[in-house]
Amino acid sequence: MKVVWRKAESTVRDVHAALSETRPIAYTTVMTLMRILQEKGYLTRATHEKAHVYRPAKPRQQVIGGMVRDFLDRVFDGASDALLVHLARDNKLTARQKKIVQQLLTETDEEA
Repeated sequence: MKVVWRKAESTVRDVHAALSETRPIAYTTVMTLMRILQEKGYLTRATHEKAHVYRPAKPRQQVIGGMVRDFLDRVFDGASDALLVHLARDNKLTARQKKIVQQLLTETDEEA
């Protein structure tokens, strides 16, 4: 998704080339992932000169939100508190991130 967002539109070859710069990845793996992202509604696909061109189907924040919900459902059975507890216990949150979480909790409490 990052590659497609950065370029606004990409082919499987474009995404494969960009990802291959940082790590080895099979072309077929990229093709499968892009098909799955399309099936989930995160990408649209059009044919242009015999190649499939993919574009973001939704705004970035909406896609990220959907992916986070999918992750929470698959890994934590939908429980966001379990993810937060895991991050806090494994010291994965920096002091700045902990402060942001505290501010969000305060704002949420004030809204309720």
